[in-house]
Amino acid sequence: MDAHYGKVMQARDQIKDGGSRLYFAYSGVLDRQAFEIWAEEHSYQFFKLPEGQVAEAKGVDLIFDFPSRWWGGRVAGLTEKTGSSVFGRLFEIPAKEWPIIQHKEGVVTGMSVEKILTVTVDGKEFEATVFVTSPSRQSLDGPVSDRYLEALVRGAKASGLPQTYVDSLPTKAK
Repeated sequence: MDAHYGKVMQARDQIKDGGSRLYFAYSGVLDRQAFEIWAEEHSYQFFKLPEGQVAEAKGVDLIFDFPSRWWGGRVAGLTEKTGSSVFGRLFEIPAKEWPIIQHKEGVVTGMSVEKILTVTVDGKEFEATVFVTSPSRQSLDGPVSDRYLEALVRGAKASGLPQTYVDSLPTKAK
């Protein structure tokens, strides 16, 4: 458990909405093993990430623009880029569990901000929340984290993302 647990649980308790939110995950969250370790370390073992569906966000690309002490190098965010796309999974998250996703994605620490993005699943478009690096925290200084890149590739493979996309991930980190 960390210092943010109480804040997250308080936010969770204040949510009375029985609805849900769509969440497009494209980064380290896709590594289920890493996610489960994180959830256990932060006392969220009661929360399980749903299966989700493979989704594509067009007009964006990965940019390794957040220097992470935990990962030991830069990790991925999103940047607008015509002609490019990023694959991930689209999850439906119960509104009451949204603060846990915000914690995992770094909103609680000011690392990231929420953005609405259109993603496509089986030819159908959905508006989903995605997390991108907070402008005040963006930096291209230093190396990309090798450990993070390994988790990104492992998660992309395990999530069933297209093999051509999985193969392109190391190149995007250069």
